[in-house]
Amino acid sequence: MSVIRTSPSRGSGSPEVTGFYEADTGSIQYVVSDPATKAAAIIDAVWNFDPKHARTSTESANEILQHVQEKELRVEWILDTHPHADHLMAAAYLKEKLGAPQAIGEKVRDIAELWRDIYHLPDAFDVERSFDRLFTEGEIFKIGDLDVRVMLSPGHTLGSITFLVGDDTAFVHDTLMQPDAGTARADFPGGNAAELYRSIQQILSLPDHTRIFVGHDYCAGGREPMWEATVAQHKAENKHLKGAISEAEFVRVREERDAKLPLPDRMLHALQVNLRGGRLPEPEADGRSYFKIPANRF
Repeated sequence: MSVIRTSPSRGSGSPEVTGFYEADTGSIQYVVSDPATKAAAIIDAVWNFDPKHARTSTESANEILQHVQEKELRVEWILDTHPHADHLMAAAYLKEKLGAPQAIGEKVRDIAELWRDIYHLPDAFDVERSFDRLFTEGEIFKIGDLDVRVMLSPGHTLGSITFLVGDDTAFVHDTLMQPDAGTARADFPGGNAAELYRSIQQILSLPDHTRIFVGHDYCAGGREPMWEATVAQHKAENKHLKGAISEAEFVRVREERDAKLPLPDRMLHALQVNLRGGRLPEPEADGRSYFKIPANRF
């Protein structure tokens, strides 16, 4: 059973947010809902994957489905902030179960082009077919009566987006970690530490009371998983950002740290699923799907 925790609405214009912690990858999945209408969206859901056996399963997504059913929520969107490198998306599975459209940022087109080269799959990743909506910078859509604004936040990937929901809530994916853990890595293909710094500064320019929900937590110091802090808390306490750190110093620290980090053990499997919207490669003549893993590339 995942760690599940709900951050209640603060009143009109404020969503209720339930986070589901997936321990294998340190990922947080979210159900964000409008209390006035019971409309909801699912953000960054995980399709469980055992890399040793290349086996998928749906325990984490099923917990979300159970929550949605118990709370009698009407899911209007299945959202991802970017094509994840550490876990497989459950978006396609949830779309099949709920009928809601899948959406991601429009720069997934550029990310797909980059990974077509890495996998040497020139005709793969038809993102127009795999996603129902590709959001643009500044676009506004609805969850019930709540406005959601899309903010491009590159750095971790070249196409990462932040969802600003209502008046007080930001889903910032892999930009910030919790204040005691700092910030996210920027060394994956298409990542850039300077762009990450600028994206973080844009996020921290939001009102101090804004709730920031992060994409990952690795339980620094052995504490319980956490995924919520305010803009004010990050400005005062985030260990990579305190003291009005300059862009040059942030880039130096971030790149030195990234150089010591291993690749996520699911990355080379995950990208060829997530660029298909959470679908395995097309089955071959025997009816089975196969991953293509580049040798000696990383």
